[in-house]
Amino acid sequence: MPPPAAIDPAPDRVARIMLSWHSLDLVSCATLQTLWAGYGHICAITARATTTEAAKHLSELCGVELGSAGATYPLILKLISPPRNSARNEDEGHLRKMLSYEVEQCFYSDVVPRLGDEIAVAKCLSSTRAMDGKDGEEELRGLMATIMVDLRPKFPVEGEKRSMLDSIQVHAALNWLACFHGRSRGLLPESLDKFILPPLEESSRRQTAGNGGSRLWLNGGYTYLATRRREYLSLARDTDSEWSEALCRASEGSSLSIAELAALFLTPCGRSIESYIHGDVKSENLFTTTAGDNVAFFDFQYVGLGLGVCDLAKLFTCSIPLRMLVDANEPLSEQLTMRDEERRLLEQYRTTLLQDQEPELYAWDTFKRHWETALVDWCRFQASWGFWGNTEWLEARVRSIVSDPQWRDWLHQEIKSREI
Repeated sequence: MPPPAAIDPAPDRVARIMLSWHSLDLVSCATLQTLWAGYGHICAITARATTTEAAKHLSELCGVELGSAGATYPLILKLISPPRNSARNEDEGHLRKMLSYEVEQCFYSDVVPRLGDEIAVAKCLSSTRAMDGKDGEEELRGLMATIMVDLRPKFPVEGEKRSMLDSIQVHAALNWLACFHGRSRGLLPESLDKFILPPLEESSRRQTAGNGGSRLWLNGGYTYLATRRREYLSLARDTDSEWSEALCRASEGSSLSIAELAALFLTPCGRSIESYIHGDVKSENLFTTTAGDNVAFFDFQYVGLGLGVCDLAKLFTCSIPLRMLVDANEPLSEQLTMRDEERRLLEQYRTTLLQDQEPELYAWDTFKRHWETALVDWCRFQASWGFWGNTEWLEARVRSIVSDPQWRDWLHQEIKSREI
């Protein structure tokens, strides 16, 4: 994480400097959003090509017809400039946020170019990760800034905060996730050593070993147990919550609780089905076409290794209409097994994930157990943080899962096999 800049330049100044590296002039810069807790800005900018070569490069990046000198292009600037009083290196929340911005820069500059054009993700034009020796470097030192393609011309419908997608958008989102997980599975490095650890562990490592270059999260997402121990301990002490007993007490035959066993199982360990996961899948983090039949996700601050079902757990709970998970005419019971509606969505995802590969690469029974474990883990986070979305559905599903002796036996066996 870079030290804070001595004087933070305005977003338009940052954009002007970074565009100049690519023979581009700044035409306009407008703030779209202030980041959480004042950590920076997201701005819409318009750039003008000053040379034919610059126009060719941006045309290819934006996927539009070849322009010439003088052509203009819509771009997005994400500028990270945290408040001065936020630099508390011992604060887990601050560390998580700063590391997440570093991860996002790495994803856009290093991973996106290898994903292929069939997966809609904004392509990166410029980043402060690669500014050494460039004009204006000293002025920008201490900032994190990324300029990327603005996807809104092709995906004009913005997902809204904590809203449910319609059925067409749901299927498009599942296809995007399946393609992203399937494609990124082939991009993983052989070694897990260079991924970013949970915030406090990563900070401790860097104090002795240095940064070592930006990477992605070892464990994708921001809800996994290793980075939420404080919330978990609070839940364990909350005797008014049914989930304190169900998830936090020691499981039979183990010193670990069901929540700890689930988290341990989901921790990346080099399984062939692991991939990069988005880490924060929700309607707010996607745009769709006008028809809703294609989506583009953004906000990759928590991208990292994991099982794709962890992305699905949040999507199903927070952004899929309940009528697409259960029979609308059937009242929700206290315990709920998988219904046909839920199964159809999962089968769509799994079919797209495997595409031309053998189904046994990810057998349904294995996939189903992974899915159930991801729901348990996601419920643990919501129970300790606060429920939202299809709360009754999630709780009913998890009550059914944790009371299933076959699932519990399977989980124990999986953990034992990893210890051998």
